[in-house]
Amino acid sequence: MDHFLYRDGILHAEDVPLPEIAAAVGTPFYVYSTATLERHFRLFDEALGDTPHLVCFAIKSLSNLAVLKVLAGLGAGMDVVSGGEYLRAKAAGVPGDRIVFSGVGKTRAEIRLALEGGIRQFNVESEPELLAISEIASAMGVTAPIAIRVNPDVDAHTHEKIATGKSENKFGIPIARAHIVYALAAKLPGIAVKGVDVHIGSQLTELAPFEAAFLKVRTLTQALRADGHAIERLDLGGGLGIPYTRSNDAPPLPVEYVGVIKATLGDLGCEIEIEPGRLISGNAGLLVSSVIYLKEGEGRKFLILDAAMNDLVRPSMYGAWHDIVPVVEPAPGTPLAPCDVVGPVCETGDTFAKARALVPLAAGDLVAFRSAGAYGAVMASEYNSRPLVPEVLVHGDQFAVIRARPSFEEMLSRDTIPEWL
Repeated sequence: MDHFLYRDGILHAEDVPLPEIAAAVGTPFYVYSTATLERHFRLFDEALGDTPHLVCFAIKSLSNLAVLKVLAGLGAGMDVVSGGEYLRAKAAGVPGDRIVFSGVGKTRAEIRLALEGGIRQFNVESEPELLAISEIASAMGVTAPIAIRVNPDVDAHTHEKIATGKSENKFGIPIARAHIVYALAAKLPGIAVKGVDVHIGSQLTELAPFEAAFLKVRTLTQALRADGHAIERLDLGGGLGIPYTRSNDAPPLPVEYVGVIKATLGDLGCEIEIEPGRLISGNAGLLVSSVIYLKEGEGRKFLILDAAMNDLVRPSMYGAWHDIVPVVEPAPGTPLAPCDVVGPVCETGDTFAKARALVPLAAGDLVAFRSAGAYGAVMASEYNSRPLVPEVLVHGDQFAVIRARPSFEEMLSRDTIPEWL
């Protein structure tokens, strides 16, 4: 469920009509619903109930400070994968003991930054990283809490570019080597082993891969405890998918996902950490765009928008589907016709949809890309010297620009021409 509904024939974000925002900030723009963000976080938090837990929002999916502030106010932790994301979490008011640092390439500077500012744990991805954390923590005279990310070699049945738990993926330590690496960690100075970490991919639409991975984590946890390791936390990552179209089969609900966690791991007495991103932020956001032209091609029509692949890259990068709907609600029975929905960037890949059945649209009409809150604005660029899209947050009948569209002067001022040119 989201809070983007038609009222009196106009698509609203909560209580704000989208044309009102478009008139204020121009198009294209991203708009997020506070109520949807809050609801989706609570679905996980309430499903885990009395189980000791921390729900850490995956900042990589949507990193705007205002969004992080909303979730921090609900008690969310944050899952970060860079020094910049760590600083964003801190700037949003999240204390270090609610921040988990993931990622395969943590630099020494990033490790030092997190140890200085406070960290709940590092999710360690390799032996060289483990040795680096030990060296840095020891030199600083502190202890670094860690979990070791294991790769369970489980097929997540998702897009190959967002699968992370198979043996050929770059993530984690092969689960068969876990005993060796945990034994090393226990001997190293400046290291406190806290738990086990696993994450098998993103946009999973079935529970079986989760169950397979969690059962392997269960077996490993029992074996590690038998070896003398005090495993007190299980970080299970994120990855639960969302419905990108109203017509496809809905992925499992958070309560069903949590049911698998409790059935496989609930009796181990461990604190559970989960790191959802897409399911919290995905359906909490829209990308709103204007039609520039309707172009007649050879045997096909092109709907040319002012949004482009640099604003929303998922269709170009992953072949991803986003529902595209008119902001003005069409009359019942309005005939549909196929057209290619494209942007103005000079790339054939700047295509959002091919032969998409849409109602008739004309220049100046507004359309909205649904389910655009995750991996939308965070992956945007200024390709073709197109300014980054502004972001807007709605709360009831209020809205605020939470990242402004840069002017061309601001964009040009970032470049420096050497004196010798």
